[in-house]
Amino acid sequence: MSPRPDLTQWQPPVFELPEVLEGAHARLEPLSFDTHTEALHQANLADAAMWRFLPYGPFPSFAAYRGWAVGASVSEDPAFVAIRGAAGWTGVAAFMRIDEANGVIEIGNIAYSSALQRTVAATEALHLMIDHCFSSGFRRLEWKCNAANAPSRRAAERLGFTYEGTFRQHMIVKGANRDTAWFSMLDHEWERIYPAHRAWLAPDNFDAEGRQKQSLADLTAGVLRGD
Repeated sequence: MSPRPDLTQWQPPVFELPEVLEGAHARLEPLSFDTHTEALHQANLADAAMWRFLPYGPFPSFAAYRGWAVGASVSEDPAFVAIRGAAGWTGVAAFMRIDEANGVIEIGNIAYSSALQRTVAATEALHLMIDHCFSSGFRRLEWKCNAANAPSRRAAERLGFTYEGTFRQHMIVKGANRDTAWFSMLDHEWERIYPAHRAWLAPDNFDAEGRQKQSLADLTAGVLRGD
């Protein structure tokens, strides 16, 4: 489908943080400092490198992490969710920069511990978040990352986001310059990308050892090319 030029009947979405988003591999809940933080902190201890490009962390103690989580759990924008995969509560992400008037929202502040990285649950969690954004009525979904963060850039393209450019000297993060790479996905694009995500997540796309038969990057690239 093509973009919708006539917006005279369009109604701005109202964002609501869901009580739960759940798929076959991942479960997402609003971040709770009582329910999730101890497991998240323990998972994060295994990988100090995960904090390199994030505006928050690392946290030297559970008290420090819990102090951050107290604020994050009541924040409405960014609105944080905790992510559970096969190894338990091992990641967080956020809906953020929520612009209901223009139908624009962003997914960011993604902190995946090593136990969650490169798993089906890691991808499914983002799939569930993307679908929630568009199901809520948003027109545009953004993904932004440090331009030097190659894994995040690859993840955006793999999920089906389109690179829009790099904002040079956009921010100062942890005392260092950040050039920011911008990606987006539009509602009419998600209508075509969604089946590619579901095809990748299907059980028959994985062999007995859990290895993928088709890559998500190939599936989404084909959709965007119009194959």
